[in-house]
Amino acid sequence: MDAQQFLAEFGHIANAPGGVARLRELVLHLAVSGRLTNQFEEEDSSGFFAEIALKRERLGVDGEIRINRKIRIEKFLGDWQIPNNWQWCRFGELCSFSAGRTPSRKENKYWNTGEYPWLSIADLQHGKVVSTSSESISEIARTEVFKSSPVPAGSLLMSFKLTIGKLCLLGVDAYHNEAIIKIEPFSDVLKDYFFKCLNGFDLSAGNKAAIKGNTLNQDSISNIFIALPPKDEIPRIVAKVDELMALCDTLEAQQQARRKLQNNLRQSTLQAVASATSPHELQTTWTRLADNFGRLFHAPEDIRMLRDVIFDLGLRGVLLPNVAHEDSASPMADGATPLPNGWHWKTLTEVSEYITSGSRGWKSYYISNIGDSFIRSQDIKHDALIFENPAFVSLPAKAEGKRTLVRQGDLLLTITGGNVGKCATVPALNQDAYVSQHVALIRLREPWLAEFIHIWMINAFGGRHFLARYIYGDKPGLNLAQVGSVPIPVPTQSACVAILERLRTYQSMCEKLERHLRAKQEVAAALVLAAVSSLTGIAIEQEKVTHPSETEAVT
Repeated sequence: MDAQQFLAEFGHIANAPGGVARLRELVLHLAVSGRLTNQFEEEDSSGFFAEIALKRERLGVDGEIRINRKIRIEKFLGDWQIPNNWQWCRFGELCSFSAGRTPSRKENKYWNTGEYPWLSIADLQHGKVVSTSSESISEIARTEVFKSSPVPAGSLLMSFKLTIGKLCLLGVDAYHNEAIIKIEPFSDVLKDYFFKCLNGFDLSAGNKAAIKGNTLNQDSISNIFIALPPKDEIPRIVAKVDELMALCDTLEAQQQARRKLQNNLRQSTLQAVASATSPHELQTTWTRLADNFGRLFHAPEDIRMLRDVIFDLGLRGVLLPNVAHEDSASPMADGATPLPNGWHWKTLTEVSEYITSGSRGWKSYYISNIGDSFIRSQDIKHDALIFENPAFVSLPAKAEGKRTLVRQGDLLLTITGGNVGKCATVPALNQDAYVSQHVALIRLREPWLAEFIHIWMINAFGGRHFLARYIYGDKPGLNLAQVGSVPIPVPTQSACVAILERLRTYQSMCEKLERHLRAKQEVAAALVLAAVSSLTGIAIEQEKVTHPSETEAVT
């Protein structure tokens, strides 16, 4: 792909998943390859390199730096082309490096006195000036551990272990840990160049051998290849990078604003469908949705709410053919269309034998790897009962907790914690199981309603919407009265069978649409990689992505 083709496809490239991030990478690569600015014959990097070498030698003689004698002298053998007036050199020929350290955590006298900021990788904000830290060290730590002044404000820092390549400038005098190095260029003009462009020298530049196990050391980082421009060209490169990165920022902000608008439009359109109070209004709102389908749904995650509104209509009997409806809706329906004849709105309490929660004091009954299952809130995820890290208990015959023994077809609802409001149906289990005090146990009067009510409870326009009014604050929670007040559209048994069969078909259609949209995203991402690779001449490996199930199967 040449530049003309790239510009012709720019809209697709920029709007692809991760497209702007790839554009930023392209800008950096072009910058450090000498393809972003004009070159002039009178400018040459050899004199600049000689100037740097003299300063490096002088600093070494004066004892201000330790000359790294492990810098290799082999020539760059990669396929990265640079202008004739540039030259390849090693990072350690242009800078000195110094790592930080971590005072002993066992010594409280060293920590969090507020005297000196102390930075870890988590404090670094890539491309930013960092002036705050989550921890600090004391004057005692300065004198006993570091035995030196803090790193001065304005210094260039980079993470070089675990997370490699986070670059920032210090806004205050500070210390840092051993996973961060201070980079001290031997020429002032290089600091801004490295701060803005250093990440352009990625693994494809022949530097892959330097990194082992997501970690660099000072010897390996010294041997990273750097393409050195003429001194007078560097300010032009930095200015052009700033200009293009600002355009990327603007493009990204526009995309986020557009996505927010699309999300709001999709939500309001689907809400209008779900809130329709007559067949005519339903037809009108659905036509509006269909006419704007491509604008509303263009990412796999958009389909979940579409599925929920279709399921909401199905669970209220709206999608059943040739069905007569009541003349007026129940007050419990909250303005929704009337139910079919023979259906009734009832509360969850009315359709249940009982709703209870687990007792306290289970800790004394815990055992390891054997016994009865103990169902906690964390075992209910993706609106299913999933024992990833199971807990087991052994109860005495007359223990109070025996009343929470579950059986197949029971509904479980988390009622406390960050997972509150998640609902699961109890499947066939190989052993007895009991619920904790953080889980509500709902035993229905009619087991044939279990699947129907479970789908209603996890629907964004059904039970989940109703319970949302109670779930708020720093410690969200539900009481059993609130759980029992959820309104349920109760069908006849024959209608229930027909509706569940229809929902399986709709589920399959939604999953097919998700796969289609995901495939479009993957094609778009592949286009971006191909475009950037063709312009840079460097092959970029596409990350393998595993897609977790984003929808719950209706079985």
